[in-house]
Amino acid sequence: MSTLEETIREIEDEIRNTKYNKATAQHIGRLKSKLARIKEDAVVRAMASSGGGEGYSVKKSGDGTVVLVGFPSVGKSTLLNTMTGTNSEVAAYAFTTVSVIPGAMEHRGAKIQILDLPGMIAGAAMGKGRGKEVISVVRSADLIIILADVYNGMHIDILMKELYDAGIRINRQKPDITIKKTSNGGIRLNSVGQTGLGIGEVRSILADHRIVNADVLIRGRITQDDFIDAIFGNRRYLPAVIAVNKVDLVDEGERVEINREIVRRFSIPPYMISAHSGYNTLALKDAIFDSLGFLRVYMKPFRSPADMDEPLIIRSPCTVEDVCRKLHRDFVEKFRYARIWGTSVKHDAQRVGLSHQIKDSDILSIVTRN
Repeated sequence: MSTLEETIREIEDEIRNTKYNKATAQHIGRLKSKLARIKEDAVVRAMASSGGGEGYSVKKSGDGTVVLVGFPSVGKSTLLNTMTGTNSEVAAYAFTTVSVIPGAMEHRGAKIQILDLPGMIAGAAMGKGRGKEVISVVRSADLIIILADVYNGMHIDILMKELYDAGIRINRQKPDITIKKTSNGGIRLNSVGQTGLGIGEVRSILADHRIVNADVLIRGRITQDDFIDAIFGNRRYLPAVIAVNKVDLVDEGERVEINREIVRRFSIPPYMISAHSGYNTLALKDAIFDSLGFLRVYMKPFRSPADMDEPLIIRSPCTVEDVCRKLHRDFVEKFRYARIWGTSVKHDAQRVGLSHQIKDSDILSIVTRN
């Protein structure tokens, strides 16, 4: 009798060895759906039975929450200390961090919470090595920093796989897919634009989930994996940054080669840093700010100068209405007009309405009814 790992490996091998074309598309779709279903069941069982102890309770604070994900001893605690000044215990042996250590980083006007998590290991998605608790915190974050060091670049592959198996999709937009089960009529597929997925593939994948009657609407181009994710409906789509630590321990040639190899494997340029010396950590802070999609809006009270010291931090895309709602709902109800100075308007002090799109560093004055 095959073990779970053997069954998964057999299906993965068959998918890998089957050339994708029109004749094999439905078969591959069924295999991928079966594989996803087996992994999902395994993860759910593991999370339900992994120890029964208390999980990590982390209160989110600030304008956004970032998690440091990496194997033990890659320098997560040192990086947290460097960027926030938090005194997370640091030692030269594995598993120093046994609970979540929060720190607060202020950068470009934003207050960003950074969480140092216990080291993630292979099998974390199945509950190994505090995987249940770590994954639950990662899923609730706004941004992931995947941290490796110069001696263990292959750790990134393992971390990516564990995050994927846990239902976390990094640096991808959530596909626009609607699946509505019906009582009859079979599978009806409607699409907007070229989807890249045929009705045969859709029926095959849905049949594996025992769905034979449904209205399916797909907007834009998707893959079989995207469609399978939509069936489960529990995937988290999060931005992520890759950072490689301890670059001060290797020469420039090795740094260049590590950078090239990571770009080749993941199409993501890594940030080459030294948490110990602080080398290139400012660039990493900028990447965190930008990846969170933050905009700085400087508020200007009516007939008073703008407050250029403490901007309002808000996520892009952002309208004047979004700013009003963040300030107080009365601003929307009593709104008359707004004036903007900045790159989002053709001229300074331009009068705009609630639907106007804000850009970074705009100065905004809101005028309301009495």
